[in-house]
Amino acid sequence: MRVGVLTGGGDCPGLNAVIRSVVRKGVQEYGFDFLGVRDGWLGLLKNDVVPLDVGSVRGILPRGGTILGSSRTNPLKHDNGLHRVRETLTAHEMDALVVIGGEDTLGTATELSRQGVDVVGVPKTIDNDVSCTDFTFGFDTAVGIATEAIDRLHTTAESHMRALVVEVMGRHSGWIALHAGIAGGANVILVPERPFDLDQVCAQVMRRFEINYAPIVVVAEGAVPREGQLIVKDQSLDEFGHVRLSGIGEWLAQEITARTHKDARTTVLGHIQRGGTPSAFDRWLATRFGLHAIQAVADGDFGRMVALEGTRIVRVPLADATAQNKVVDPALYDEFEVFYG
Repeated sequence: MRVGVLTGGGDCPGLNAVIRSVVRKGVQEYGFDFLGVRDGWLGLLKNDVVPLDVGSVRGILPRGGTILGSSRTNPLKHDNGLHRVRETLTAHEMDALVVIGGEDTLGTATELSRQGVDVVGVPKTIDNDVSCTDFTFGFDTAVGIATEAIDRLHTTAESHMRALVVEVMGRHSGWIALHAGIAGGANVILVPERPFDLDQVCAQVMRRFEINYAPIVVVAEGAVPREGQLIVKDQSLDEFGHVRLSGIGEWLAQEITARTHKDARTTVLGHIQRGGTPSAFDRWLATRFGLHAIQAVADGDFGRMVALEGTRIVRVPLADATAQNKVVDPALYDEFEVFYG
């Protein structure tokens, strides 16, 4: 059997660990041949594939990013996209695809599966917003990076007695903001799942100043004020129809300064959160996902995604995993209420 491997969407710590795991087990246990698809779905549109063997995946376990490259290309938005994908698969005699990605990449994989392409999905996103899995790899690394940044910002905030607003990733869900905010000792945490009251935020900030403490506000990029709309730098869209976010942190700092007459500054962590070497947990989880994904291919169990359920790796229908985003449970957010303000 010849298997294609594809990484799509934003880069993420742990992608290379999955590729390594898939190829190692596939070659050593099943004698499969592998081809790497370059730059996500774009590679299938452009017929851009490279051979993958055990030698080509040596030493990549601790490396961030993806040796195959990635893009946010949506083949279903291109002329004859599905036909061109099938042509590439046929030309290289690929019997199956292992697709490693987040909501958009796996959503495309779901549609291709409906069209008869043999696909197995692996959930990847630092946002942790793919349904049907307890965690996605990349999330633990992102939370660790964000937490370290918040720890460092506490000292400069206290030195100058100013409020610091830390903007983290999280388009639809506030998993990074909540985990890193609690771990880093923030006293205001704003997530997309709960529109925030700007007056309440300012009151929480002032309460910290009143006890001679510099407040830290952690805000997910997709968070919105109750009375307003999404705050963005521009209205341009990617091929999946998503607006390019970022801007809520700077806007929030300006509002805090204007309303409280206290100095507020912004730090946007941006791509730092998903760059660099993956954490030990993400390497472990990504490796397990890869092992179970190629096992699903060997079993002919297509149209499925591997997922973490407790400590077990299970298989779930791709259609279920991509039906909706996994968001923060309001009860979990409220659990930490004593630390807000």
